[in-house]
Amino acid sequence: MQKEKNNWYASWFNTPYYHILYKDRDHREAALFMNTLTNYLKLKENDSILDLACGKGRHSKYLYRQGFNVTGVDLSEESIAYAKQYEKPRLQFEVHDMCLPFPKKFDAVFNLYTSFGYFEKEEDNLRTIKAIKSELKPNGYGVIDFLNVELAIKKLVPSEKKEVGGILFDIEKYVEDGYIIKNIRFNDEGDDYCFTERVKALRLEGFKDYFEKAGVTLKAVFGDYKLNKFDENTSERLILIFN
Repeated sequence: MQKEKNNWYASWFNTPYYHILYKDRDHREAALFMNTLTNYLKLKENDSILDLACGKGRHSKYLYRQGFNVTGVDLSEESIAYAKQYEKPRLQFEVHDMCLPFPKKFDAVFNLYTSFGYFEKEEDNLRTIKAIKSELKPNGYGVIDFLNVELAIKKLVPSEKKEVGGILFDIEKYVEDGYIIKNIRFNDEGDDYCFTERVKALRLEGFKDYFEKAGVTLKAVFGDYKLNKFDENTSERLILIFN
């Protein structure tokens, strides 16, 4: 039986298979990035942070342990249900669509690990930037941590197989109509599954266009989690700081 999901970010992220495939993400690198970023932004103990598209809350939980008041939100009900077991007075999780304004103001809003550019409708990318703006306190900062499209396309592996958790994932990657596409196929207990990740191939100029339309100011651009200078040809990431 072939099981396909069309609204990929709402369905794929809500399956256990997404978390199986990506279970080996580097938690130490994530912690070091959070330390570097919060120091750069001069965030103080008890400052408030919105972790936008937080998944199961790995960044949120770390930021809480560093003394911040953290709200993690995600569209995935399964991810938020999992994260809620870690809730405390300064750590809260809610199901929320990030292109809609969250009804609270924060000292910082973090959108991490390429959690942008998923939408079917182009205008929803701009709506998300506008929503972040509305969620910031007057001196607050928004942060988008995105892939560097130029390098990602150069290093793109068209086809690979990866075994994780006893499941063999067959992964196909390509660029089409301005999107980086990843098709993920696998079999589990006799059922065939197919999911698609689809991320808009946004470059710095594209983000600048969104920022101008949303009325936000780009303050800094970095190319990795140590906040080194961005180079379109060599940087692994595109990290944007704005208010």
